[in-house]
Amino acid sequence: MLATAPSPREDSTMSFADQVAAQIPSSTRMISGCHDVQTSADANITAFELPESRWTTWRGLHGRLAAGALGRSSEEDEENLAEGGYTQVPQLSSSRIIDVNEPMTIVENPSGTKRAVLIGINYVGQQGELSGCHNDAKNIAKYLQNELGFESSNMKVLMDDGAHEKPTYANIMAAFDWIVRVSQPGDTVWIHYSGHGGRLPDQDGDEEDGYDETLIPVDFQRAGQIRDDDLLKHLVKPMREGVTMTCLMDCCHSGTVLDLPYRFIADGDHVEMERNEGFNMEDWMGVAADVLRAGAAAYVAGEAAEAMADCCVIL
Repeated sequence: MLATAPSPREDSTMSFADQVAAQIPSSTRMISGCHDVQTSADANITAFELPESRWTTWRGLHGRLAAGALGRSSEEDEENLAEGGYTQVPQLSSSRIIDVNEPMTIVENPSGTKRAVLIGINYVGQQGELSGCHNDAKNIAKYLQNELGFESSNMKVLMDDGAHEKPTYANIMAAFDWIVRVSQPGDTVWIHYSGHGGRLPDQDGDEEDGYDETLIPVDFQRAGQIRDDDLLKHLVKPMREGVTMTCLMDCCHSGTVLDLPYRFIADGDHVEMERNEGFNMEDWMGVAADVLRAGAAAYVAGEAAEAMADCCVIL
């Protein structure tokens, strides 16, 4: 069992940053491809005439992050996306304030173990089938190994291609539980998700817009969607202090899918990270959430099916 941090409710004198550190011990950063209200790319998913991958877009964005130029170049990023036919606004969120004009290092401690969970879901044979998510996961795996020194033995890859572990609700959550359990102070964690993302009515009143953002596993019709609340509870909050975790979410409605307390919007107007005043400092009541999810299973599946029908494709 991990040591339980003091509850911020027990000490009203704690600063916002101290309260966040008590709730989220690790240094967690997330790169997302769009606002919560945006879909991932302007393409008709029923046409199936799609490019193989948006890897070049992400590679360019990471290059700017690594060069410490995201803050200075967000306007240029926006222009490049617009030239490619994309209206999406990339976002960077984190558990700690980040100076977006300074380099963001993925591997803070080269001597630590580097681990990854890579998820690519094409929804093979389902309505709303995608074509590029397997390629995204494979390209990210090559990048991590060739550029950052990750070893394949420390990487879990989930894809619905018949050759890898299937990206079901249970398997995705088990992969997150695994990487939390084995990661130690000084380690590096990378999480990548490429697939459908959705939105569901908020269950506990912590969402400013009234919606929880979700990841949609391959078996969503039976098992439901993975809410941002689930990701915060199972992946973000239990990660140990001293672990550096970077998450790349390439899906619709992903702007705040990890519910992190700080964010930067690369729209050319923002120049620094801002505090998320709605960040939930309370302990998460998983049992109550599970009851609500079970009671709304049919509704959840229907909402996900509608989202997949209406959502623009992850390329």
